[in-house]
Amino acid sequence: MAFQHPLLFPWDGPCETPGGQVLLDDETLRDGLQSPSTREPPLEAKKRYLHLVAGLGVAAVDLGMPAASPRVAQEVEALAREIRDHRLPLAPNCAVRTLAKDVLACAAISQRVGVKLEIMLFLSFSRLRLEVEGWERDFLLRKLEQVTRCAVREGLTVTFVAEDASRTFPEELQAALVTAARAGAQRVCLADTTGALAPWGAENLVRFARKVLEEHGAGSVQLDWHGHNDRGLAVACALAAARAGAHRLHGTLLGVGERTGNPPLEQLLANLALAGLHHGPIAQLVPTLREACELLGLAVPAHAPVLGDQAFATATGVHAAAIWKAWEQQRQDLQELVYTPYPPRLFGGELEVLVGPYSGAANVRFWLAARGFPVTGELVQRVLGEAKRAQGILSEETLLELVQRGP
Repeated sequence: MAFQHPLLFPWDGPCETPGGQVLLDDETLRDGLQSPSTREPPLEAKKRYLHLVAGLGVAAVDLGMPAASPRVAQEVEALAREIRDHRLPLAPNCAVRTLAKDVLACAAISQRVGVKLEIMLFLSFSRLRLEVEGWERDFLLRKLEQVTRCAVREGLTVTFVAEDASRTFPEELQAALVTAARAGAQRVCLADTTGALAPWGAENLVRFARKVLEEHGAGSVQLDWHGHNDRGLAVACALAAARAGAHRLHGTLLGVGERTGNPPLEQLLANLALAGLHHGPIAQLVPTLREACELLGLAVPAHAPVLGDQAFATATGVHAAAIWKAWEQQRQDLQELVYTPYPPRLFGGELEVLVGPYSGAANVRFWLAARGFPVTGELVQRVLGEAKRAQGILSEETLLELVQRGP
């Protein structure tokens, strides 16, 4: 569903990507819960969360890192069983270190549940990390090869996560990518671990990785993108990575994660759908992911794109005047587009016109008409007069009281 309208010029143009779609890997239950501002939700909430994101066409989900603790290992197994028992269209994966014991723990879960697990095998080859840890590149390459081969023998799907790829020198990154591919990794994930890149940097990195893999006979290896939001560019970088050839993007609900977080899942879903790159059902995206936030105990900022209470709301008189004219013309498409980038109903949202000190008569008219009240000059002026004296937006309760009070 690439969004278009005959009255809007599409400066974005078509976004061409390999295969014509971009998949999403939901990292909320692992990377997202590492945020200092989150609390561990109960297992039943996590199970319900899997159903919600599966219903939106998310392709894969990180169930956690079994090596973190016995509790996490038990929950990973329980979540894998939930996917199996309910036949959820989700490919489950787990984060692992380059340690054979981590791999074998995932293999044991996979065998007990009867679900093939993908492991996200992370390792950094950045010179900064090597300096801090006292590591040598050749030692890491041997370790990467050995653990990857171990996972393949155990029947696991392997994604090599090039941690801090966004700051790794080309020669070290090339050696790591080629080693992982030759050892049997089916995917390579380029991680902007510190959110260091601008969108053009993300494109450069993905194109470099794609070229390296193709030149070394590994063109079938898929590319993932895992970013962070330290520069406030996580979504932009993810979309740039997709345009450059990344097949799958990682995100978290509301962008929760370490430090400033990850690309928000809801924003990735919305933007990919608008570009025609997400083919899953998204008509209930807003109510579905608002429910998900409640399940996980995440407070949605009012101004948050897509999910925030103010995402499709305006209280400005000039804006409301144009919206009211579209209402009078009975043109819902124009109502929803004159001051929003896309029709809110595409994702289960709703346009709202609020009333406050910067509102005009059109705000009040729209509010009254949308709720079935008579739009009379006396009532409009009475409500507007109260709004002009207010310190902020009038609540629904206050407006109803004003309407019902009478002259």
